[in-house]
Amino acid sequence: MDYPKIVLRPGKEESLRRFHPWIFSGAIDPKRSPQGLQEGDTVSVHAAGGDFLAVGQLQIGSIAVRVLSFEPETIDEAFYRRRLAEALRLRRALNLVRPDQQIYRLVHGEGDHLPGLVIDIYGDTAVMQAHAVGVHLHRQMIASALKQVYTEAEKAAAPEAASFHLQNIYYKSESTLPYKAEVDKRNEYLLGGAQPASEAPTAQARENGLVFLPNWEEGQKTGFFIDQRDNRALVGRFAKDRRVLNMFCYTGGFSVYALAGGAAQVDSVDASARAMALTDAHVQANFGGTPVAARHRSFTQDAFEFLDSMEKDAYDLIVLDPPAFAKHRDVLHQALQGYRKLNAKAFEKIAPGGWLFTFSCSQAVDKDHFRQAVFSAAAASGRRVRIVQMLSQGADHPINIYHPEGEYLKGLLLYVE
Repeated sequence: MDYPKIVLRPGKEESLRRFHPWIFSGAIDPKRSPQGLQEGDTVSVHAAGGDFLAVGQLQIGSIAVRVLSFEPETIDEAFYRRRLAEALRLRRALNLVRPDQQIYRLVHGEGDHLPGLVIDIYGDTAVMQAHAVGVHLHRQMIASALKQVYTEAEKAAAPEAASFHLQNIYYKSESTLPYKAEVDKRNEYLLGGAQPASEAPTAQARENGLVFLPNWEEGQKTGFFIDQRDNRALVGRFAKDRRVLNMFCYTGGFSVYALAGGAAQVDSVDASARAMALTDAHVQANFGGTPVAARHRSFTQDAFEFLDSMEKDAYDLIVLDPPAFAKHRDVLHQALQGYRKLNAKAFEKIAPGGWLFTFSCSQAVDKDHFRQAVFSAAAASGRRVRIVQMLSQGADHPINIYHPEGEYLKGLLLYVE
């Protein structure tokens, strides 16, 4: 290992001693660190006394280095092979890789000790996203390592080899890389290639046996919101014989699970006509030609307008899964106001004995902030409300115990009397 050496100011190594994977720019001693380094360069990090601390990738901004290893090792294809194999072992241990379960997150950044990298699996397609320039520069190396890991798993996994057949690797980082980064950000296939985007979505993949049509080329994020899988299944278990409202439905995942769980009626609401078309496609893919499909209705409408106009007691179960209200802390107050307003409407309108599933995916809103906003909304409604369960992201979005910032999805299952 022979990388440029970054030296920290005295006393600034404590977070690394506790294995936190970020080094902030203020911790670096510029007089003892080399000049002229480029964003994305791999560097070794040392304490003021000279002790080795970590290997990481340089970036511009408040987070100056993302740590890849706390051991003095070379960051090469073999390194990525080891980390990707570890990530796949965890997903297999979680029983997330099987014929009826083809949608899962393989790499969740810091949670899988690969900061800045996301890899989602949809059947035989992997979608890779870089959130750091260092990952972008290593994308071909990572893709090669990924293919090798799945090829080895496929050879060893008979008779379930099909679960590990990787045909496409799509690199989708145009919108996730730092906007000032001077690199080629175009989305492209690093392996294989599916239908043109104009014909997407064409691929089917199963989640807990249900069929979905992830559109990784044109859809939001990597094409599907995988992090809500466990919460979708929970909605399905509570939905039997209930009237369900799925707000901000996007692709209708909660709606499909509710219908599969025996809901009496499911209404899906989203402001995007394109999202509603995909929701309808998912309902048809799973229930088309059966009486179940007739129990679903779609509404292309603003969520707050829908809540204002709907009748009281119209729904026994409501799902509130809005897009991030706060991507930065400078809009935290405004975001909390939005969560209070949204949940207050739901408390006001939900039928007695109803279940409210409410979520926040805003990174800047922590669990305490979110719970306080929901508490304020409940108090304003005058309803008696009990927290039945606290909800989070799926197990394939693991949280590095040394990096609590990785817990971004907050949710509550509430019983409203």
